Amino acid sequence: MATTTAAQQAAQQKEMARKLEEYIEKIHYSDRYSDDEYEYRHVILPKQLLKMVPKEYFNPDDSGVLRLLTEPEWRGIGITQSLGWEHYEVHAPEPHVLLFRRAKNFVAPTQPRFKDTRRK
Repeated sequence: MATTTAAQQAAQQKEMARKLEEYIEKIHYSDRYSDDEYEYRHVILPKQLLKMVPKEYFNPDDSGVLRLLTEPEWRGIGITQSLGWEHYEVHAPEPHVLLFRRAKNFVAPTQPRFKDTRRK
């Protein structure tokens, strides 16, 4: 039985990180489109990236379809968007296509101003 050394494990992790970064760069973001209430966009993951998504992000019925992801989850797989977007629907025939929406009048919360408490 062969055992992997720490150096081999580190090399494998480095290669996985390189592939992940390469796949993340190939994520496609659609133009935005809207109705009276929401603006929408779809995000298409490279199929290789979909294979790297954690198993717990998929429906437990073994259909190969993602469940609705929380913002930390979709950001964790490399999707980058401005604030306010929610993953609201899955498209079963194409599990690598994620559908997002946000309120049409969404305004990002402002950062609290830094209060300088130093004495002058």
